[in-house]
Amino acid sequence: MRFISRVFLPLLLLAYIATETYLKLQHKSLCGEVGCKLAGELLNFDALYLNYAGLAGVFVLTILGFLSLKNKFYEALFFVGLYSAIAFEATIISYQFIANPEPCIFCLGVISSLLLIALVSHIKHFAITVATVLSIFVGLNTLAITQNKAFTTTEGNYLIYSSTCPHCKKVKAYLAKHKIDYTPISVKESNARMFLKFANITSIPVLIVKNKRDLTVTVGDKKIISHFEKPVKKDIDNIKKEEKHTVQTQQSSTMPLGGINADFLNAGGADAGCAITITDTPSCADDNASNSR
Repeated sequence: MRFISRVFLPLLLLAYIATETYLKLQHKSLCGEVGCKLAGELLNFDALYLNYAGLAGVFVLTILGFLSLKNKFYEALFFVGLYSAIAFEATIISYQFIANPEPCIFCLGVISSLLLIALVSHIKHFAITVATVLSIFVGLNTLAITQNKAFTTTEGNYLIYSSTCPHCKKVKAYLAKHKIDYTPISVKESNARMFLKFANITSIPVLIVKNKRDLTVTVGDKKIISHFEKPVKKDIDNIKKEEKHTVQTQQSSTMPLGGINADFLNAGGADAGCAITITDTPSCADDNASNSR
């Protein structure tokens, strides 16, 4: 039994990893699922190098398993290596379960093989091994890990909001009243927070409008409502021509034009290389300060 658990089963795992490594070199894989491709995107390096590390680790584990049949010292090293490999693989697969919509089937095969080796090698310590794996999974679940998926997958309106923000409630009420379709994205979503941090946006609500050619970002309840109150789409050049005819239109350059602010009209002008337009608005604290004056 010790030979099977410490030599034969590790050899099977070594063959499993070696087969996957060879297929990857041929641009193929044992795992054709989406989760395997997504798992590779989470790494800081090419997934092939992780296969090489796995080959080296399991090869060493097999040698230690063979030597442990007659030597207690190597037996201790074998279990240290085995439990370290299980902890390493459990961390990777747990992260995949949290970040990816689908896990990597190949990685599931590796950790299943390691757990089987641990079970057959020392059944009395297997409960501790399972507890360790579960602890890693639960521990990673307590972290706000960014999910490896896109939110703005189709054309339309997306609103980043918070259920406790009065400005967000105002926008949602307006959208509901005018029957405007949108996809709500809670600011609790790690992807939403990462996007706001990347764009240096410090206040909500945030409206993201996706169409075929670009992505427009509008920040603040007033600007978002103004965006939907545009009566007719006009070119900025036509608006400037109209401003020259009457004093009334000249005054409108500093006032909302049909509910649309001049800053909004001028945003994202001639620079066609940047598809994202960000319109800032005062934060909640600034609004409260201005209202108190």
